[in-house]
Amino acid sequence: MNQLVFLLEEPSAKAMLEGVLPRLLGDNVNVVYVVFEGKQDLEKRLPRRLRAWQNPNARFVVMRDQDSGDCYEIKRKLVGICEEAGRPDVLVRVACHELESFYLGDLQAVASTIGPNTLAKQQNNAKYRDPDRLNNAAQELKRIAKAYQKLAGSRAIGPALSLDENRSRSFNQLIGGIKELAGV
Repeated sequence: MNQLVFLLEEPSAKAMLEGVLPRLLGDNVNVVYVVFEGKQDLEKRLPRRLRAWQNPNARFVVMRDQDSGDCYEIKRKLVGICEEAGRPDVLVRVACHELESFYLGDLQAVASTIGPNTLAKQQNNAKYRDPDRLNNAAQELKRIAKAYQKLAGSRAIGPALSLDENRSRSFNQLIGGIKELAGV
């Protein structure tokens, strides 16, 4: 594989991945980001993008937020879209419930980048032990880290996210899937 293509729902996912992937993949892999204008745009335009991709060695990762939907149903739908487009090997990952769950899973990264510095001490509080269970991760992050803004926050926090000690299971699934896909 010489190219890893990320098909993303939103710019903040790209910003976060730009901070994570260099530490995970190094310089061996050419990473391409295709950012859509929300989940409906992603689902509508995904088949055409997959069919039209010219590099036969490219591997694909589709990432989308769960929001208020059923995580398993969303993944089944996206896998079905990829299969119908002739790409059954696409890695599909769903952020449960929102991208901000990844950040709540590593409050040390949040504290060290956007503050407040005392935030990391809250990681063992019940709601942050399993941040994927929070339906309102973005609101919760904004409440505890007042400086958080979606795009700027993702740019700041992404490079600091731990690749090994995040409490978000959906983040860990994403990282594990990328490692397997890239052979790292």
